[in-house]
Amino acid sequence: MAAAAKKRETRKSVQQPGWITLDGGFAARPCVVQDLSSTGAKVTVDDPNALPGKLRLAFSRDARTGRRCEVVWRRGKTVGVKFVR
Repeated sequence: MAAAAKKRETRKSVQQPGWITLDGGFAARPCVVQDLSSTGAKVTVDDPNALPGKLRLAFSRDARTGRRCEVVWRRGKTVGVKFVR
């Protein structure tokens, strides 16, 4: 039963620029949002190893517009994040 609830949300390919900010809103770093769903996103960054497990993803440089995320996987320069409340 739990497996059915884990069905992946439909992801929409967006290929749009985004900004990652760390706790406290410092040092917005550019990224590219590859795709997006209601529950998370796939993001490409230049230095994924520098990213902590929790971050904020925004679609403008204004960090207040962002959504809190947790990193759920990392592959090369690409990371998968899930949105958290």
